[in-house]
Amino acid sequence: MITLDHAYVLTGLMFAAFAILTLGDRTHPTRIRSALFWGLIAVSMLFGSWLGGLGNGILVLALVAVGGLKKLGVGHPPTTTLEERREGAVRYGNALFIPALIVPLVAVGGTLAAKHTGAGAWLLSSTQTTLIALGLGCVIALFAAMAWLRPPAMAPVQEGRRLMDSIGWAAVLPQMLASLGAVFLASDVGGVVGELVSQAVPLTSPLIAVVVYCLGMALFTVIMGNAFAAFPVMTAAIGLPFVVVQFGGDPAIVCAIGMLAGFCGTLMTPMAANFNVVPANLLELPDRDAALNGVIRAQLPTALILLVVNMALMYAFAFRF
Repeated sequence: MITLDHAYVLTGLMFAAFAILTLGDRTHPTRIRSALFWGLIAVSMLFGSWLGGLGNGILVLALVAVGGLKKLGVGHPPTTTLEERREGAVRYGNALFIPALIVPLVAVGGTLAAKHTGAGAWLLSSTQTTLIALGLGCVIALFAAMAWLRPPAMAPVQEGRRLMDSIGWAAVLPQMLASLGAVFLASDVGGVVGELVSQAVPLTSPLIAVVVYCLGMALFTVIMGNAFAAFPVMTAAIGLPFVVVQFGGDPAIVCAIGMLAGFCGTLMTPMAANFNVVPANLLELPDRDAALNGVIRAQLPTALILLVVNMALMYAFAFRF
């Protein structure tokens, strides 16, 4: 049976490969620091369960020190040439999206199969099934792309290393912010926020509760930079006690759409560096600060429209079942 531990091991091996290849790349501008950064992530993924709270805490501090003292460099490993890529783009066209589509198809299909069929339940663990299926989809998509496109054997790892170099420290930001959300939840920040909101806004109807919850998810995400960090706080403050318990909203629908409302906040904040800084880095734009502001300005109308749509969807469906 495939479990979440297998996904951690596979991810750890990937980061270990990034570290080893970076260390051996003499042309890399910061090969020692970058190799150490990716190596620390590999250690976390491979041995985190045995390091304990203190060991993992020291590892996180080391990651912050290595990644925060100075910008990590970007390597340019040799894989395929620009001419080969252009030729492949012309030759295969939109069919190049097939491997990318395999990932969500396997993730959704695997999750449903594990829930509704005996064979799926035998293959995938019942704990964190969606994440396991997502990882399985990535592996299947990789093998399908390799068999179809026949790139150099090391191209996936080298291109992955180049991509992670471009993202840099922002690669670990979602995990850290999600951990911060867990700390806030343990500290009962949600209860404090819920009390303050209920005193300021009379939550006397399902519509008001939905608007406050979705708006709170978006605003708290703007502050925190990550919807996963905002989710435990706002759900404990507004989502569960008011939308679900007081007004009888369906918890699955409320939580799912609540996360989508939080993602709208992700599009509107520079704190979401993993989403809004990364495009500027990947495009290698000369003025990253101006590019960041430009990315947010371009996303703002869509984010506001989708936030209103999510409010409407939650109100329309959460109380009808």
